[in-house]
Amino acid sequence: MRPDAIALIGPTASGKTACALDLAQQMPCEIISIDSALVFREMDIGTAKPTPAELATCPHHLIDVIDPTDAYSAAQFRADAIRLIAEIRARGRVPLLAGGTMLYLKALHDGLSDLPQADADMRAEIDAEARIRGWPALHADLAVIDPAAAAQLKPNDAQRIQRALEIVRLTGRSLAENYAQREDDTATPSLAILALEPSDRSVVHARIAQRFEQMLAMGLVDEVAGLRQRYPLNAEMPSMRCVGYRQAWEHLDGDYDLAELRDRGIYATRQLAKRQITWQRKFAATWPEVTRIDCLRTDLVDAVREAAQRALAD
Repeated sequence: MRPDAIALIGPTASGKTACALDLAQQMPCEIISIDSALVFREMDIGTAKPTPAELATCPHHLIDVIDPTDAYSAAQFRADAIRLIAEIRARGRVPLLAGGTMLYLKALHDGLSDLPQADADMRAEIDAEARIRGWPALHADLAVIDPAAAAQLKPNDAQRIQRALEIVRLTGRSLAENYAQREDDTATPSLAILALEPSDRSVVHARIAQRFEQMLAMGLVDEVAGLRQRYPLNAEMPSMRCVGYRQAWEHLDGDYDLAELRDRGIYATRQLAKRQITWQRKFAATWPEVTRIDCLRTDLVDAVREAAQRALAD
C-alpha cells in the first residue's frame, strides 16, 4: 500500500537536510521536522537549523514553534505530526518527515503508553523535596519503589527522576507496568522509513568535528549568551540540555575554557550519533518499512530520491 508519509531519518551529520531538500525539489513535499532541538526559537547555530533560503524552498513544519523556556514532548510531536500529515495529504502533497530524534519517530510509529498527564501539585511536591534533600536522595527513593526505573537514571537527572516519581506515585505502578499499557489509537499513519547509516563511523565523526568547529566560528557561545540574557533560563531546561548548548552554558559559567568546550561538544555530538544509530538498527530489525541506505554513498541524494519514489509508487 502507498504510505501516508515518507520518513527520512539518520544520525547527525549524515546528510538528511540535503536529501530532504532534494526530495522537495523533485516532488510536492512539505517537510515535518523530527528534531527535538529545532522546535526552539532563536536556537539556530547549535541546532544546525536550515537557513532562511533552505526553509523557503518548500513548507516546513515544527521548526521555531516554542520559546527556549518551554518544553515539547514526544506526545505533542505525535499529535502534531498526525494532524500535519492529514492536512498535507488533503492538499494533495507528500508529507516528508525528516530528522534524528528517534524517540519522536518511535512515538509516531508505535503509539504512546497511556501515562498520566503532568500533575502540577505532584511536581511541586517533588521539587520541594528535592530542594531540601537533593535529587540523589529522591533517586534513592525511586530505587526503593521502582528499582528497574532507578537503575536507568543518573542520581542527578532531575527531569527524569521527577517524571518517574510522578508517574509511580500517581498510578501506584512501576514505569514498566505503565509503559506496557498502550493507547488504543487507530490514527497512526503508515510510513515508508528511509534510514541513513554510515558504513564507516570515522567519516561521520570527522564531519561532526568539522561542523562543531564551524558552529563555534559562527558564534555558538554568543548565541547562548544572548539566550541567557533574553530568557529566564536554567541549565536543566530541555533547551539548554541540547548537545552544544549544555557545553556552551558550562563554558559561560566558567567551568572550562573554549578548547575544552570544543572537545566536550564534539564528544557529546558523537555520542548522540552513536545513540541514533543504535535506535535505527533496532527499528530496522523490527519494522519492515525501513530501508537502510549508506549515507557515505557518493550518489546518496540519488539513492534517497529513488527509494522515496519506489515507496510512493507501491
